[in-house]
Order: sequence, then structure tokens, then C-alpha cells
Amino acid sequence: MYVLKFGGTSVGTPQSINTVFEIVKDQKTDHLLVCVVSAFSGVTNQLQLISELAQKRDPKYQEELENLRGRHKQIIAELLEDKAAETEELIMPLLLELAEIIHGTYLLRECSPRSKDLILSFGERLSATIIASFFRSKQQPAEFCDARFLIQTDDEYGSARINFETTNELISRYFQKKTNIQVTTGFIASTSNGVTTTLGRGGSDYTASVIAAALNVAEIQIWTDVNGVMTTNPSLVPSAFSLEHLTYEEAMELSHFGAKVLHPPTIQPALEKNIPIRILNTFDRAFKGTVISRMLNEKVHGITGLTAIDNVALLTIQGSGMVGVPGIAARLFQALAQRAINIILITQASSEHSICVAVKPEDAKTAKKVIESEFRHEIKAHEMNSVETEMDLSVIAVVGQNMRRVPGIAGKIFDALGKNSINVVAVSQGSSELNISIVVNLNQQRKALNVIHDAFYIAKDKLAIYLAGKGLIGSALLQQISELKNPDLTVCGIMDSKKLLINEKGINTLSWQSELANATVPADPDEIITHVRKNIHRAVFVDCTANEDIANSYESFLQNGIAVVAANKIANTMSIEKFKKLKQFSRNNKVSFFYETNVGAGLPVIETLQSLIRSGDEIDSIEAILSGTLSFIFNTFKTGTSFHDVVREAKQSGYTEPDPRIDLSGMDVARKILILARECGASLELKDIRITNFLPEASLKADTIDRFFESLKENEAVFQSMIADAEKEKKVLRYIASFKENKIEIGIQSVSADHAFYSLNGTDNIVAFKTKRYNRTPLVIKGPGAGAEVTAAGVLNDILKVLDN
Repeated sequence: MYVLKFGGTSVGTPQSINTVFEIVKDQKTDHLLVCVVSAFSGVTNQLQLISELAQKRDPKYQEELENLRGRHKQIIAELLEDKAAETEELIMPLLLELAEIIHGTYLLRECSPRSKDLILSFGERLSATIIASFFRSKQQPAEFCDARFLIQTDDEYGSARINFETTNELISRYFQKKTNIQVTTGFIASTSNGVTTTLGRGGSDYTASVIAAALNVAEIQIWTDVNGVMTTNPSLVPSAFSLEHLTYEEAMELSHFGAKVLHPPTIQPALEKNIPIRILNTFDRAFKGTVISRMLNEKVHGITGLTAIDNVALLTIQGSGMVGVPGIAARLFQALAQRAINIILITQASSEHSICVAVKPEDAKTAKKVIESEFRHEIKAHEMNSVETEMDLSVIAVVGQNMRRVPGIAGKIFDALGKNSINVVAVSQGSSELNISIVVNLNQQRKALNVIHDAFYIAKDKLAIYLAGKGLIGSALLQQISELKNPDLTVCGIMDSKKLLINEKGINTLSWQSELANATVPADPDEIITHVRKNIHRAVFVDCTANEDIANSYESFLQNGIAVVAANKIANTMSIEKFKKLKQFSRNNKVSFFYETNVGAGLPVIETLQSLIRSGDEIDSIEAILSGTLSFIFNTFKTGTSFHDVVREAKQSGYTEPDPRIDLSGMDVARKILILARECGASLELKDIRITNFLPEASLKADTIDRFFESLKENEAVFQSMIADAEKEKKVLRYIASFKENKIEIGIQSVSADHAFYSLNGTDNIVAFKTKRYNRTPLVIKGPGAGAEVTAAGVLNDILKVLDN
């Protein structure tokens, strides 16, 4: 014998009712089938609305009542076609009775809980009558079964309690000689006097469980519109998946904390008789279902699932007068119980100094008054503080019967939350370790669910990328990400100077230009932070701009647990206090801050320097050519060439800024060598750097770029003299930055053939570290130090380091 229960969505349309028929037909063999049905989808809410309109004497109730009548007739017409008249005759007395009751409510302007239960009962009575008739029309012997004659309750209308002794006897007696399919009304019951009652939320599931337990059936099947019980809410956590099995206790815990599994009362009768409950999908019959039973399966993930209560308030009672005083907790719970305030969660400090209780937000104000009234004498004597109330919170419950046998579950939860800067307001855990409950801010609920879920179920965390800057480097980076095809990297945001494009599911890296052009959100780093805090559990902000305002936003990103990868050098060359603060935020929040491309584009300059220092080496000096522009100019400028022509060629080749003086002034080089010096522990500022300028004053102060080039021509003799002096000594000119003895100097130097910088080509950069270990021969890093492709590759490498961290 089996009991099958079909919810409102499963019987919501003629098409879905046809599917229900196919399911029942496939299972009907030689054993009795009990088919418990809910009201058609939306009908219970419609009946609720009709009763409320009638009570207010709003004539719109008649329109709603007619819509309800019309919907049921339409379903009959589509299901039974030429046989519809007979079924319409069956439901007509029900519709007339309903109309009379509603009219009475209208006249009296009153709808008591008893009357409301009677009104709501018509949803199931109508659906069961129609479905039983449809089954018969398909040559399946079926009978309408009114559960009001089987399930006896008290008179707590709206959520009546069952008298199991009488109910079990009534059910056993009724089904003793039944062989036809019993299409049974869910949700409804009656008192010993025959007055209609309802079983409350999840009542149809409860009906199925009660009948199944009384008949000691082999299995209860609950047919819904989803694939069983999932690890968590898939609308909040896209990576959620269906569970094959969970225990009764796990199902009750998940239900209590908001999971749409089964309501705890449904599970109890099945648990007592050890009857498995299988949750199936009416619209995906290939899915084998989630089985809820007593069996405890070994789970590889350590937990079963997690869920959340959306909105709670937390009340904290604390004070030295609570320590060692018996009865405090009892007084607290009794005071709240007397005002029918339900406690969702309780946590108490082991010192007995404080107790926290979570309640519904609508109960918070009353609960605070009740508690302060109960403990008014202690508060007046300053033995207890006034009650503190925190609103807009969420309770996340991590559930798993296996947790008691798996060490480190709690540690894994808090590590995941901590890494993502999610603050835990309160924690509660029973000694059985069946459930660990964590209170977080409501605006971080979604993110918390994702990070915990992925910590246990996903082998590797995915990384969401938010890019600022769509110029040469930014565009090249997006192209390289697209070519890499790494499934763990998703571009979720692109921002230029005006607009911000955000899509948590990912932006197409091949068509991002058109999407960004159509974006409507103004460019704002704070918008990215807000989005990540609510939706994304692991993110990196990538700055490919040269914007100071963007650089000033790094602190906010790091404080919110968002990694930063910067090609922009500005942040690291602001004040030394700012530099140290960024490093501190990165350490304190355990979040990555990488900026390899600040020096040497894609060359591993900073990473090498940090590795030397981390391993205990001591830096004696650094010499470097750090400008691809100046490297090209002095690699090209020789006797027989014009300095003016070389600079113009560099500009035409895209090696210089639009105004070449920005490169030739040495300021970009100064920023790079300053970063290296600071990595060595030097507390230097830009103003401390000594730059020996090689450009004549007239060239530096030229009004326009054209006038600048004219000035170079006018001063050509100066440059020719420099190259001639160098070549006379068989040397070459190089623009070198050096750091030694806590000092930085930048300028042109003549170097001989035995110098590491003598043989350079094109735009190559070169850095030489002389250290305690690399004393005789410096450690040299050499290669392309400019260009969008190599710089983008360096940025991408930093992103991959964040992913692996």
C-alpha cells in the first residue's frame, strides 16, 4: 500500500492533472492507493481573499467568487470534455454552500476562525471531487474520500491538533475493505462534533503522513514541483543540487529553519512507524526522488544541507547579576511564552553573563517590553542592562547528522565566513551537533549561504572578476581571460569612466563592448562592493586604470573581503602611511592585494623581491631600467641619429604618452623604484627621490607638444654631446634608477660593456638585485617592460594567484 500526495502546483492545471493521472495509473497494481490532493494552485489564497473581502462588505468578493467558480468549471470542461456535465452536478452543491457561507460572512461582517476553516475546506473538497471523477472517466476505479470523516481534531481552528487514537481507528475501519483509488482531501479534518477544522501550514502533507502511519504503508510519496530536497535554496545558491537521502531528524531541522522540505508535524507520524518519505517531482518523473528515512547514510561532504530564516530580530540580555543566579533563563522563556512569542534561536554564554534570543521582527518590540518588565528590578539595580535589540538579521542553519563524527565542521564554516568578511553576530549549537546556527546580517545572507555551501560541496572556489578600465590593457586582459577558458574565472563586472556593467552570472568576454554601451548603472566602485556583499562569495577587483579616485577605493574593497589586483601604480606611491595601511588591510582581512605589474609589466620583479625578503635575504641595492619608453630611446639613440627623431619615432610607435615629457621627466620611473624601495622596508616618499633631469629647461616648459619637439631640435647639440662622450669611452647611455642605503637616485648614466645593462634591446626593462646572498653576481630580471599584452598577462597571473590563495 502506498500513499501519494500531490500539492497545489501538481494539480494546478488540466495538463498537470493529466500527469498526476499517469503517475497514479503507473503505480496502481494489486495494492490500494491513497491519493491525497491539495486545492488547485492558488485556490486556498483565493478563498482567503474572498472571506476577507466579504468580512469588509466589499462587493468585489462576488467577482472573486465567480472567478473561482469559473476556474473549476473550466478545468472540468478541459479534463472531461463531453462527460463534464456529470462532474459539474457533483460540485454544484459545494459551490452553492460556499456562496451561502460567504454571503453570511458579508451580512454579519464577521469571519471567525471556525468559519474561515470551513471556507478554506472547499478548495480540497472541490479538487478531490473533480480529480476522482476524472480518474473514473479514464477507467480507473476511484472514489472521493473526505478526510473530515477520518481525521478527528480539537477545536484549535487554523492549526488543529489531531486525536490520534480516534483518528487511527477511523482510518483503519474506513480503508479495511477499500480497493478503489481513494482521492482524499488534504489539509482538512473535523472535531468530534463534526465541525470542520484545518491542519495548518503543510496540512496536506500531514494528512498523507497521518493516513500512512495509521495504515502502516510501505512508502509515502510527496509529489511537488521541484526535484526533491536540495542542499539549499537554488534561487539563492545556483550550485545547489538534489539530495538522495536524509534522515527524519535532518528533515525536521531543515524544515524548522525555513527549508521548503516538509513541515515537522508531517514527519513525526512517519518517523514513529519508520515509513520512508520520498519527495518526487510531478514534472520530472525521471528524477528518483529524495528519500527521508531513519537510515543514516555516510556523506562525503560532512553536512547534509543548509537553510536560512530570512528576517529575524536578536534580543540580548546581559549583566553581572545573571552570573550564577538560578532561574534567569526560565523566567525569560516563561515571560515570552505568556505573550505567545515564539523563540527561533537561543544562545547563552558559558559564563552565564548573557543570553541571546532570536524572534520574528514583528515580535521584537513586544518581546523587549516583556523582558524588561520581567527583569525590571534587576535593571533598576544595575545588575542587568537594558535589552539590546538588533534588527535585519538572518539565521543560517547548517544541518547534518554526520557532523558529530566529522571533526572541523564548525571550523570550516567560520573559516569560509571569515575569508569573505561576513560577520557572525551570534552562534548556537546543540550537543548533538545536528545543527549549527549562525546569525548574520540580512544583507549578507545570500553571500553567507553561497560561501558555506561552496566550502563543503564545491571542490574549488570560483572567482568573480570586476574590472575597472577598458583601455588597451583592460581589453587585452578580457581577451586573454576568454582564451584561457578557465571555468573557475567569471567576469561579473566591467566599469569604464562613465558606466558599470554588472552580471553575477557572468559577462560574455567576446561581446562585452555592446553590453557595457547599453549599461545603465553609473560608474561607482561602491556599487561593486554592495553587489559583492549581497551576491558574490569570492571576488577580485582589478584596476587597469590610472585613476586616483579608483586607487583610493582599494581600502574599501579590502575591508569588505574583496581581493585587489592593481596595474595602477598610484595607490602604492601615495603616502607611506597609505601604502602600509593597504598592506595591513590585506593581512587583517586575509584578502589578497597583488600589484606585480606596477613594476616591469609582466616581469616577476615584485614577486621575486618579496620572495627574497620572505626567505630572510637582505637587500643591499637595486639598480633598474624601469621605463620601456626611455629604454627604447637610449637603445636607439646613437651617433648619426637625431634625439628629436628618436623621441618622435617612440611617440609614433605608441611607446610614449601623448605628451612624451611625462615619460622623459622620469616620474613614472620614480613611482616604480619607490614601490621596490618600500617593499624593502624603506619609508620613503616621492619627494625624497633625487631625479637628475636631462631635458633642457626650455623643453620641459614648452607651451605645446609641437613646441616641445621644436625645442628638442634647437637643443640637439646637448644630446649629441652626451652620446659622443659616452661612445668615446666605449659606453652607452642608460636611464637608471637606483636604491641604496635608503636613498633613491634617478638619471642618465654611462655604462660599459661589462655592466648588466649594457646589452638591452627595444623596450626591455632590467632589474638587478644585489643582496647578502647575491653579492658577487646580482640577481637580474630582464624582459619586455611595456606593452598591453605582456602587462595584461601579468595582471592575469595576479588574478590566478588570488584564485589559488
